[in-house]
Formats: sequence, C-alpha cells, structure tokens
Amino acid sequence: MEVIKIFMLFLVFVTSTLIGKFLSKRYVYRLEELEEVQNSLNIFKSKIKFTYEPIPEIFEEISQNTSKNIGLIFLKAKQKMNEETANIAWEEALDEVVKENKTNLKNEDINILKNLSKLLGQTDVDGQVSQIEITQNFLETQIKEARSRKSKK
Repeated sequence: MEVIKIFMLFLVFVTSTLIGKFLSKRYVYRLEELEEVQNSLNIFKSKIKFTYEPIPEIFEEISQNTSKNIGLIFLKAKQKMNEETANIAWEEALDEVVKENKTNLKNEDINILKNLSKLLGQTDVDGQVSQIEITQNFLETQIKEARSRKSKK
C-alpha cells in the first residue's frame, strides 16, 4: 500500500513538473516571437524607406529570413496581396495564423499588429514608416511585459 502511495505521489510530481515546463515555455516562445516581429518590422521599415521595393517583395524576403511562425504571417500576407490590398491582406494573414494556432502571441499582440494595417500600402513612404514606428513602440511595451512575465513565471 505504501508503495502505491509513493508511486502516485511521484506520478503527481512528475506530471506537475511537466505541465509547469510546458506553460513556462509558452512565455519564452511569446517573447522570442515578439522580438522576431520587432526585428522584422525594422527590416520592413528600412526596405520601405531606402529601397522602395513593393510590399509583397519585402514580405517575401522577410518570410524567408524569419522564424517559422512569424515568417508565416508575412508569407500569407504576401500571398493574399495578389487578390487583396496590403492592409486587408495583412489583417487576414494575422487572423489565419491565430485561427490555426500557429503562434504564441496573445490577442493584445495581434491587435497591435493589426494596427499596422491602417496605413499599409495606402499612404506615402513617410506615413507607412511612422505607422511602423508606432507599432514598434507598442510592441516594445509588450516585449517588456513579456520579459517580466517570463522572469516571474
């Protein structure tokens, strides 16, 4: 009887530990994805500002040079730009990636990224660059919050 109790306690301990590890990894992955989005937006801003490449080409390049989850957002947006405007394609790509549960970003993070679509492809270079910078500022707040949650949990 004692052996069964000890075994059950051990099983509860191992299960709890594994669940805790799994949940803590989500905080790490979210932080990594937010930082990856921040880097991708830096590339996007630089390309718009200095190379004047079309947005679909920039998204294609970013999708090839970023991690799987974040690159998928840019790739889907690029593919949707064949039929939709840039702002609609960006929002639909974000919605699809969230629906498919392919990212660790929270709804707040996704809403910040959706704000980017307001001026995407609709204004001049300076307007788009300023919208990217606004999005980056909001993302910086999310990154700080994600870092603190990661260290706490």
